[in-house]
Amino acid sequence: MVSLSVLLAAGVALAKMGAGIGAGIAVVGAGIGIGQIGGKAMEAIARQQEAVNDIRSNMIVSAALIEGVAFFAIAVSFLILFV
Repeated sequence: MVSLSVLLAAGVALAKMGAGIGAGIAVVGAGIGIGQIGGKAMEAIARQQEAVNDIRSNMIVSAALIEGVAFFAIAVSFLILFV
């Protein structure tokens, strides 16, 4: 029969592994999203040069929002890891 302390240790280990995987997925997803935004913005600027300022400002706002979500996901992963 498995003791309670062994089950608790296994649960803690799985929580730490899940926190690491979650932080990694958040960072990779944010990197892909910001890369897509930058690439599409450059394509849009190449097609329509007179809209450079509008495209650039929208790109910066979108990238900031994606970074905010990524930081939130990493903070939740650290909370899982240390609490």
